[in-house]
Amino acid sequence: MDALARRGSLGMSVMVREGITPGSGPGHLSLFGYDPTRYVIGRGAPSALGVGLELECGDVAARLNLATFDGGGRVTDRRAGRPGDAEAARVVDRVQKQLRAPAGVAVTFVPEKEHRVVLHLRGKALGGAALADTDPLETGRPALPVAAQDEASRPTAEIVTDVLEQARRILADEPQMNGFLARGFAMFERLPSMEERFGLAGVALAKYPMYRGVARLVGMTVPAVPESNEDTVTQLERCWGEPDLYFLHFKDTDTRGHDGDFGGKVAAIEEVDALVPRITALGPSAIIVTGDHSTPALYREHSWHHVPVLLVSEWPRPSAPEFGESACRMGHLGLVHATDLIPLALAHAGRLVKYGA
Repeated sequence: MDALARRGSLGMSVMVREGITPGSGPGHLSLFGYDPTRYVIGRGAPSALGVGLELECGDVAARLNLATFDGGGRVTDRRAGRPGDAEAARVVDRVQKQLRAPAGVAVTFVPEKEHRVVLHLRGKALGGAALADTDPLETGRPALPVAAQDEASRPTAEIVTDVLEQARRILADEPQMNGFLARGFAMFERLPSMEERFGLAGVALAKYPMYRGVARLVGMTVPAVPESNEDTVTQLERCWGEPDLYFLHFKDTDTRGHDGDFGGKVAAIEEVDALVPRITALGPSAIIVTGDHSTPALYREHSWHHVPVLLVSEWPRPSAPEFGESACRMGHLGLVHATDLIPLALAHAGRLVKYGA
């Protein structure tokens, strides 16, 4: 990446607005050129698309955490000990088989990754999806109620409450994975695709389902699910050719940031850095290296800080010998909104015509 910086342009980006800490969904929408304050969608929809569900307008989806509850209904572990994928799938299958769906609603549970599960609802009995999260965000407290935030969402709140209560009864004898916490409710609405907005046919390569989902939300295809960072690049090499845009996602830097593991974050960056020559060997007309948000290891959470950007093409204005936050703050691109990165890449790739006479 330092070598790329020496022949590229550097800068910093704002994902939503100054002072706003973005979730991964809004952050990625911004990177794909969609103003996240205009295209507002809960995390449930990208998660559902990421696990392969086909959504229809009016469907409701939510992201669930398998959690541990004590005998008094208080949350003792918000992630149920971070179970393996196979164990989580066993519990989810048990709920799916024993649950009695409310009248007029189809209910589907799909394991996402470790403790994360997707809840998908479809039916005319549903109302809106303006529902508050049930995760109390700390242990020692009971789950919050499924509160409707507008009148149209009251029927959905009642349905979700019934589903979550049934799940608690079904899993009552499980030692750790004995209930769900719900977050990110969303009613699916179709977004204009990247092909419609930018004339770009896109491909997404990401290990984690949610990022595949947000890419599908804007019309990208998902030809394969990589098993590792190296396999992500291998899949890129295999499908290189006809598509215009390739989105590669590497999760580990964010995970290490949440863990407060600075050394682990450095190692994660170095692992991706070693794969860069294979990407540049394919001869892309423009490359952007950036993130969907900042996750400082000291802070251990997403933050509102600006995000470094590296743009490489045949037409850059190099300004530094290395790729780092200090260099990016002084770079030629300056401070840009993330929604401007796709137009910048198109310009550098020679895909935009002159404006006006």
